[in-house]
Amino acid sequence: MFKDQTTIYLKAGKGGNGAVSFLREKYRPKGGPDGGDGGNGGDIIIKTDRNIVSLTAIDRQRKFSAENGLGGMSDRKKGRDGEDLVIKVPMGTMIREKGKTIFDLSQEGQQEVICRGGQGGWGNWHFKSSIKQAPTWSKSGLLGEEREVDLELKLIADVGLVGLPNAGKSTLLSVISNARPKIAEYPFTTLSPNLGVVRFGRRELVFADIPGLIDGASSGRGLGDQFLRHIERTKILIHLISSEEADFLEAYRIIRCELEKFNKNLLKKPEIIVISKSDLLDHKNLKVKIKKISQKNKNLLVISSASHQGLDKLKEKVFSNY
Repeated sequence: MFKDQTTIYLKAGKGGNGAVSFLREKYRPKGGPDGGDGGNGGDIIIKTDRNIVSLTAIDRQRKFSAENGLGGMSDRKKGRDGEDLVIKVPMGTMIREKGKTIFDLSQEGQQEVICRGGQGGWGNWHFKSSIKQAPTWSKSGLLGEEREVDLELKLIADVGLVGLPNAGKSTLLSVISNARPKIAEYPFTTLSPNLGVVRFGRRELVFADIPGLIDGASSGRGLGDQFLRHIERTKILIHLISSEEADFLEAYRIIRCELEKFNKNLLKKPEIIVISKSDLLDHKNLKVKIKKISQKNKNLLVISSASHQGLDKLKEKVFSNY
């Protein structure tokens, strides 16, 4: 199941305790204290990985702990540091604490230390002085940081595909990119966003198919309120309207209304209106239905993913506007 939100508990490693030890060798009767320092606790690091596409695996575990440092040893030997724990997340993951965004991991390989491990304690050799020649105490290691954070994924995509269910978004993505989404005739076939890399000439753009947009999506109907956030990072929107829709303008209005309710800035993005499935309607009827909506937006194309009609023109328009 695709997860794009989760809450996790993090605990960095505790520092190892300093050692209490005295040098005892036959020919060094006054060797004195030699207890080593404890090792530092491991940090918890969150790092992006382009091969991970959701927070599902992290959501299953929820609690993460880094390794503790080991205690110091005799002969002033330091204990081993605890190993850092690296949690890998998708690009586009936002880390929030108490509602405030503390990190936005949008680059490949970007990483941040979320919890720092505790410092190792001092061994008793640190406490030797002219007054106290044989200290019998050491310092305990410090506890590592603990915190609970919320993770929210906003997919990193250049172009967002929006439209009512069965507008042909997944089919289009499967034809023009390397994506292989599930495709069927019933509504809500697509249950999670799909990403695909589209190539045109020597350039590449990432397209995202956003599922579940219906009237009322922004307030929880369908799946829209779960996935609308994934088009916030896109720079261009392709608004698909199926030729089977009775009223193109009404279909267009519904989606635009939901985008506005969710985030008004989405309406400011460059938009290409695409009438899909043109092969299902004769040219005369299609022309009559298009006339009404074309008066509202001249940036309009007609395509058929099945026959590949207009796909090169669509890619050319997208890449030229990016």
